[in-house]
Amino acid sequence: MRWVLPDYIQDVLPDEAARLEDLRRRLLDAFRVRGYQLVMPPLIEYLDALTTGAGRDLGLRTFQLVDQLSGRTMGVRADMTPQVTRIDAHLLNRAGVTRLCYCGSVLHTRPSSYTATREPLQLGAELYGHAGIEADVEVLCVLAGAMHLAGVPATRIDVGHVGLFHALADRAGLDEAAREDTFHLTQNKDVPGLRDVLAASGADAAARAALLALPGLYGGLETLDAAENLLPRIPEVSAALADLRRLAADLADLPLGFDLADLRGFHYHSGLVFAAYGGDAPEALALGGRYDRAAEAFGRGRAATGFSLDLRKLAQCAPAAAQPGAILAPADGTGDPALRAELARLREAGEAIVVALPGHDGTWKEAGCDRRLVQRDGRWAVVALDGA
Repeated sequence: MRWVLPDYIQDVLPDEAARLEDLRRRLLDAFRVRGYQLVMPPLIEYLDALTTGAGRDLGLRTFQLVDQLSGRTMGVRADMTPQVTRIDAHLLNRAGVTRLCYCGSVLHTRPSSYTATREPLQLGAELYGHAGIEADVEVLCVLAGAMHLAGVPATRIDVGHVGLFHALADRAGLDEAAREDTFHLTQNKDVPGLRDVLAASGADAAARAALLALPGLYGGLETLDAAENLLPRIPEVSAALADLRRLAADLADLPLGFDLADLRGFHYHSGLVFAAYGGDAPEALALGGRYDRAAEAFGRGRAATGFSLDLRKLAQCAPAAAQPGAILAPADGTGDPALRAELARLREAGEAIVVALPGHDGTWKEAGCDRRLVQRDGRWAVVALDGA
């Protein structure tokens, strides 16, 4: 059937579209009042620009095609963050702190889960130019505020630090293959498999013990105390744990937890990483963290941190807000100036007006009408759609 959509691709019908658009506007306005400027990257770019600094995983998720003009390979964006990073590095080229936000469709070659769409509506905020923990604190505040505004307050925000893993892997002397295997096993908390890989790697006992400790380091503030006792006191580890403690102190009002085996975005992130949960969603509603190395890949080293979420998924978890119905108005077939003035006044007040066309009596509720404009005693008045 020619009208059947591809798997994991859906139309957005009026009620859902209205909810998405209302939420998009409110969240982007909330970002704007915090100083985040809106950018709109293109849907399609040359492939190397789309995947620069984003790690190998993004390349597998990107649809590719050949540009008929240049003959070069192009990609349909699977993630807007690299595009926004490119804009900061090469188009804005500012020396100080830059705050940017965005919202648009992205396309994935495969869904991230059985219930996911391949066309998420990605919304996010990025902060460039400040390497201190203050930037990460701000980004997490912006994220928590966005979820609260959407009516889906964060019930848990898991925080990790990719720098811990890199420091321990360096200390263990892991080669690229062993590091890759260790990463996947640590992320999956597969301790037996991790023990076998580390034993075969030739790392010394102390280095193996430190990496084996990561899967068990999750929970509240006590996690950081345990980490200080179990992990080697080398500068990189001490700095990462200090960042996590500072984050906990500055964001004591947020439901922070710590998972030092959460290496989400291992090929992309360079420091703090986080995942925010809320509503009835079994998966994280928002992901983010620091990605300084990705910014360096664009030829201009810039500290970078931010988050993104799928607006569709967030809207599904948000409480249904009653959308105001439209007003059914008679057609201005007589050129009545009073009617034209009243229609103009109602529209200026934000009311949706649907002008009745002949031959469609009884169908106006399908168009979202719940009231109608009638003339009473020589004046126009709004009444219930079924009212006399």
